[in-house]
Amino acid sequence: MSITIKTQEEIEKMRVAGRLAAEVLEMIEPFIKPGVTTDEINTICHDYMVNEQDVIPAPLNYHGFPKSICTSVNYVVCHGIPNNKPLKNGDIVNLDITVIKDGYHGDTSKMFYVGNVAPHAQRLCEVTLECLYKGMALVKPGARLGDIGHVIQKHAEANHYSVVREYCGHGIGIGFHEDPQVVHYGTPGTGVELQEGMCFTIEPMINAGKRHVKTLKRDGWTVETLDKRLSAQWEHTLLVTADGFEALTKRKDETF
Repeated sequence: MSITIKTQEEIEKMRVAGRLAAEVLEMIEPFIKPGVTTDEINTICHDYMVNEQDVIPAPLNYHGFPKSICTSVNYVVCHGIPNNKPLKNGDIVNLDITVIKDGYHGDTSKMFYVGNVAPHAQRLCEVTLECLYKGMALVKPGARLGDIGHVIQKHAEANHYSVVREYCGHGIGIGFHEDPQVVHYGTPGTGVELQEGMCFTIEPMINAGKRHVKTLKRDGWTVETLDKRLSAQWEHTLLVTADGFEALTKRKDETF
């Protein structure tokens, strides 16, 4: 495993990329409503990224992925491909945004409510965000990745949810996916020890039902819960600082 420690110059570029990724999520919020298609959302995001931000949408053509963002609706866990099916009242949808600016990646995702969402769906989204924040709060030099995975797993399972194990957070920088892998379950005191200058994502995928998932054969990308129960995910790109962390993809509505 080769984990890169970012230089000050690289950190500045990561800050810019992270901020731009967060701004895409802020920009798109008013467009998320019943009747809009995820393809239309993709087009709005793509045009904003390319024409307004002058960034490269990282997912586009990444190992053949056909769109500029991932849109995962209801029981889609991750890697949903935008399509022409309209969103309906009560849906929950994750938008996963990754931009490349000056060669560096900023990666973030957020859950959006479409119209009026049932309390049980809102609760899943809220607890998943709490899982992310609890994991982030442990990030500092000397902590271990097992500490982060453990606190996420513990909070999810205490709320009778399950943690997807097939997909995880990851190191990030010049590469979209770098070492280390950041799993969202685990044992305290185990795993990679964090060092100042490391950059990685935490992005828990939490299921309302069982943790088991499947990838659709028809497109080779879309991951769904096996039991068709809801799934939620939130993601930030983090920098390990001397005394804690900096969330490079923090949005204006966040107060941590």
